[in-house]
Amino acid sequence: MEDEYPSKILMTGGREVGGVTSFAEGLSAGFAELGIPVEIISPSRIFSRWRELRDPRILKVLGTSAIFAAPISRRAICVAHGFPCAAHQGWLNMLAKLASYRLATGSRGAQFVPVSDYSALHLHFIFGLRVDAAIRNPMHPLFLEPAPQTAAGRRAIIFVGRLHKAKNLDLLLPAMRDVLDENPGLRAWIVGEGPMRAELEEIAAGDERIEFLGALAPAQVRERLRQSRVFISACAHEALGIVYLEALSQGCVVAMPASGGGLEIAPELIGNSIQLFPVTAPRAGIASALRNALLVETKAVSLNAYSARAVAQSYLAVDARFSAQGRFHAEVA
Repeated sequence: MEDEYPSKILMTGGREVGGVTSFAEGLSAGFAELGIPVEIISPSRIFSRWRELRDPRILKVLGTSAIFAAPISRRAICVAHGFPCAAHQGWLNMLAKLASYRLATGSRGAQFVPVSDYSALHLHFIFGLRVDAAIRNPMHPLFLEPAPQTAAGRRAIIFVGRLHKAKNLDLLLPAMRDVLDENPGLRAWIVGEGPMRAELEEIAAGDERIEFLGALAPAQVRERLRQSRVFISACAHEALGIVYLEALSQGCVVAMPASGGGLEIAPELIGNSIQLFPVTAPRAGIASALRNALLVETKAVSLNAYSARAVAQSYLAVDARFSAQGRFHAEVA
């Protein structure tokens, strides 16, 4: 936009637990490093900010349900944190999300940005949506601070995320218990909250080696990651997965499904610091990946390309395409 930084960033966040909130906190830190003031609000409040939505001096970064504000916005970047999936969202939620994405791509004052090439391909080729750029998620600056070398004190397998059926923790826990049985002194930590907590605790069956820690602040998550040998997740359609980045940065080996946007993070680490298991996630396959991960030497991975500042600059590069009136005209429809 004529090489001008926006006067302000108005950004929508998510739940107190989850990737959207982590995304908003990380990206806002990046804009702050560049000297641009940021305000994060709940998506439910976006329509109460009518004047700011219409103000072409203010960049709006809209996610989740806030994307419905795209038609009345000027200078808005609409972020797709995933793609519509009826199996996990239900048909109504899926159709609502698809409708919001179509509003974004049809609005003259908005651009549409998924968080990975994986998501971009699905949204473009399956749903026929115009994609203006793919920008991977930022890391919270806390996770870019040097991690202490404490490999000897690492004694856990850890999961961090929302306790939702899409994460397939009910498939992970039996395999995790198998590996705990084989490795005396090893523990499992489940960080996060969600609708499946009671069911997952029942699957754990009171096993004292499996601890449900609830929601933790970023600094507490970082400390737990620094004490863990392996981070594991089983979401086969993860759009990217900020927590994969966080885990690698703190020296964890990552065990994950052989699909999803997480495969884009560091392909050169697959087979070493990243161990894959089949998308169908059978118990034996998950356990095998965990065993292999435990054999890998833990070491922190440099992920400066995902720094908050670098990702904020990528958003500003997309922002520069807007006209002085906050309009955007795609070269390719």
